[in-house]
Amino acid sequence: MHVEIWSDVVCPWCYIGKRRFEKALGQFDQADAVDVVWRSFELDPSAPTEGELDLVTRLASKYGVSRPQAEAMNQRVSDIAAGEGLRYRLDIARPGRTFDAHRLLHLAADRGRQDALKEALLAAYQTQGQPIADPEVLRRVAVGAGLDEHEVHQVLAGDEYADDVRHDEREARELGISGVPFFVIDRRYGVSGAQPSDVLLEALQRAWADRSPLEVIASDAGSTADPDACGPDGCDLPAR
Repeated sequence: MHVEIWSDVVCPWCYIGKRRFEKALGQFDQADAVDVVWRSFELDPSAPTEGELDLVTRLASKYGVSRPQAEAMNQRVSDIAAGEGLRYRLDIARPGRTFDAHRLLHLAADRGRQDALKEALLAAYQTQGQPIADPEVLRRVAVGAGLDEHEVHQVLAGDEYADDVRHDEREARELGISGVPFFVIDRRYGVSGAQPSDVLLEALQRAWADRSPLEVIASDAGSTADPDACGPDGCDLPAR
């Protein structure tokens, strides 16, 4: 079963959603048959590569609220995160453009380290106050997650995987995804938002139950094998 998760590393609900999905997956009997892929989604593609404003100021400006109100918004989501075992420090978060972070996540997918890097990037921004658009921070986090330093440098120095990021974002638009996290199961079922783990578990179970077995149409309804075929033991040839 294939699960794709559209997400951004500066999205506080995405880290909460990751924890809830992991809990659901841990309770899912067929977890070993689930392939998880993280897809790119930039909440603010126009964000500067260097954070000019702190998160509270950006929130206050975006939603037209006061700083105390923006701080209260951060506190509410931080309290919810704490319930999932996450210690948010949004008071020191340093937002910025996440395009390069997403490019590195595609490299990590090719190297079998995507989930490790996703976890590390989310933690760097949400809990450690790391400037997520800073190339040196990205290099350090990526290498710490098990990626080759030379490959990381090559990606950050060029435009490798840029098309992959844009492809993910184009697919999100085609699927009608306008917010993250968004979970897509076998391209048949979608779950929007950081839903509780029992909701995510139910989605996994329903998707698994609805997987249709292959229906074989044979010329001989009473036969379990096709006489006009080849198999591991050879081919059935008509007798003369």
